[in-house]
Amino acid sequence: MQNIYLDHAATTPIHPEVSAAYVKAMDTVFGNPSSIHSFGRSSRKLLDDARKVIAEAIHAEPNEIIFTSGGTEADNVAIFGTASAMKEKGNHIITTAIEHHAVLNSCKELERSGFHVTYLPVDENGQINAEQVAAALTGQTVLVTVMYGNNEVGTIQPIKEIGEVLKDHQAVFHTDAVQAFGIMDLDVNELQVDLLSASAHKLNGPKGVGFLYQRKGLQTTPLQFGGEQERKRRAGTENVPAIAGFAEAIKIARSEMEENHRNYDRYKTILTEVFHQEGIDFEVNADEAARLPHVLNISFPGTEIESLLVNLDMAGIAVSSGSACTAGSLEPSHVLSAMWGSDSPKLRNSVRFSFGLGLDEQAVREAAVKTAQIIKRLVK
Repeated sequence: MQNIYLDHAATTPIHPEVSAAYVKAMDTVFGNPSSIHSFGRSSRKLLDDARKVIAEAIHAEPNEIIFTSGGTEADNVAIFGTASAMKEKGNHIITTAIEHHAVLNSCKELERSGFHVTYLPVDENGQINAEQVAAALTGQTVLVTVMYGNNEVGTIQPIKEIGEVLKDHQAVFHTDAVQAFGIMDLDVNELQVDLLSASAHKLNGPKGVGFLYQRKGLQTTPLQFGGEQERKRRAGTENVPAIAGFAEAIKIARSEMEENHRNYDRYKTILTEVFHQEGIDFEVNADEAARLPHVLNISFPGTEIESLLVNLDMAGIAVSSGSACTAGSLEPSHVLSAMWGSDSPKLRNSVRFSFGLGLDEQAVREAAVKTAQIIKRLVK
């Protein structure tokens, strides 16, 4: 039985060329990049080169890139670091109801510290609009944090328009672009964001490494203290091999972006065409919104998500009911609840298919046929 991985929004397999870069760095470069001798300088060169690759990818400057342990840390640095640095100017934060838990739980923690947080509601496609942000702004607002593309349904938010609203306001603008970086072409200047988070493992890079873009001149309070790495913004010896692998993953993702988009569009078409041909009842969620090209969330009326996922797994098909960070939980998705209400049956029958490295049309078609067969069996 062929196992078919359709959960690339959760994590991705490491690209062979990324593995090679990672291993090469581990085998040949071991110096501390903060050391001034030749061993340290060799490590420093890898860091500098990777920083340039990342900066170029988002149209930033190398000194605006802070290496982190991943997207969660990047989000935490952005949120807690900004809240602390701006605390004399206000205590109000604006976010959305469908953010990743790295953002939502950070905001909840700040609420316990006396901050006020506005959680903007989304429409049935999982979107907010810039007018909502404008209406929620006050003289006390110090941070607006809105994800670029949702990890469960793929909805893309109007980041550029929100940036325009905030350009003359004191509030710092952060976007969690973990699900979008490497998939979409991002320009921090066009988007008018001050902070942007990303993670390597979403684009066929190693786990445990990410970055935070921090616009030049912006101050954030560090979350951890020690050495003076990352221009005193994030203490701790950098993970040089993982960063080297991250840079390689970015190069590959950028070179293959257009081809990947074409493939993902084709995969979506195959899935929905097969479902129509098999005569099963389904609905593409957030169908009217701009969405990330690799994410497809589908509701299958008459099914229950737990039994559906188990049966798909037994058939060798890996999909998800939503965020991998809440996998195993029987609680309904906070994203879907925000879109349709807590009583919607879609909360119990929606599946996320997400595409990436290693897939082809034959595999996607086989997965679609098996999925249709399972749904026919489960629908009562």
